[in-house]
Amino acid sequence: MKHEAQRELTTISSTLSTTWNWSLSVVETQKWLKKISGGLLNTRYPIKLLRYWFMYNFIREQQIKLGRPLRICEIGIDRGQMRRFINTTEFSEIACWVGVDCKMNPELQEAGYTQLIEANVDQPDFKLDEKYDVIIVLHLLEHLFEPEKLMDQLSNSLTPDGVVIGGFPVTPKWLARYWEKKIRATASKFGHVSVFSPLRVKNMANTCRLNLNFMSGAFFLRKSGSFLENHSGWVRLNLVWGAIFPSLGGEIYWRMAGTESSSQKPQ
Repeated sequence: MKHEAQRELTTISSTLSTTWNWSLSVVETQKWLKKISGGLLNTRYPIKLLRYWFMYNFIREQQIKLGRPLRICEIGIDRGQMRRFINTTEFSEIACWVGVDCKMNPELQEAGYTQLIEANVDQPDFKLDEKYDVIIVLHLLEHLFEPEKLMDQLSNSLTPDGVVIGGFPVTPKWLARYWEKKIRATASKFGHVSVFSPLRVKNMANTCRLNLNFMSGAFFLRKSGSFLENHSGWVRLNLVWGAIFPSLGGEIYWRMAGTESSSQKPQ
């Protein structure tokens, strides 16, 4: 028990240190995203955009680790928000960026994807034909009835040093089963049908032969458009809460690294 508590404190400390050293300046410049996200143009650091901020930093750190342009695949691209976020930064070390979705929006042609693939990832025969250094599943898995099946398939499509990164709404373990049953009873087409606690994220990584090396909640209070979101300290305070109490962090963001067994498993 003592060793487990020490391990948990070490993990929290590492998460706090990591997010504290990530600059928020890239959020401030996201004019297009602020405009389409509900009139946030007058807000410097909208907490709603932290989802892209987490992914951007995962991608940037992966490039530093590998020391070469990245092969990236993003699944569930919507209007290309993640790709457009990257476009406004100085990050350009991209060998390719493939977008996958069940429906292609015409404006995706201008987002900067190397290739667009129309496919339904919920189908049992779905698979990626190539391997990638980064696979993004941002706010996708909560829309699937069997998200672990997709993650297992994606683990086969990583390069030996590749990572799967993503995030979704988070729910405490004791409430997750009840809440999932409730939302499935009333879910609309393409609505949320799966609920995640931090424990489910950990179990998903283990089941899919992936190493969960980062996990953090994002906020304790998101009041979009509030004057509070003009202050970086407010965002930092929310991030501290998310690191300490990930199950109460509103949304949870994570990075899972491939292992030798995952990258070498025959497809």
